Amino acid sequence: MKKILIGLIIIIASLITFGYLQKNNGLNGDKWIGIGVLLIAFLLIPLFLYSRFKNKEVRERMLNFDLKEKKDTDNQ
Repeated sequence: MKKILIGLIIIIASLITFGYLQKNNGLNGDKWIGIGVLLIAFLLIPLFLYSRFKNKEVRERMLNFDLKEKKDTDNQ
């Protein structure tokens, strides 16, 4: 999975760079930059999040702190 993510990063960076160079030469590079941004949003981020949290419990990923175990603080 790590090699796939690194490959996607290289492909996306090359698409955005190619689009930027096309735009500077007066050509239509917006299409390539847009494809790179869409790949970031719909492929790279979900794959990264999946690979990062695939072996974790749901409670470790939640931001709702009320569901976590509460410590007994009656003696303080």
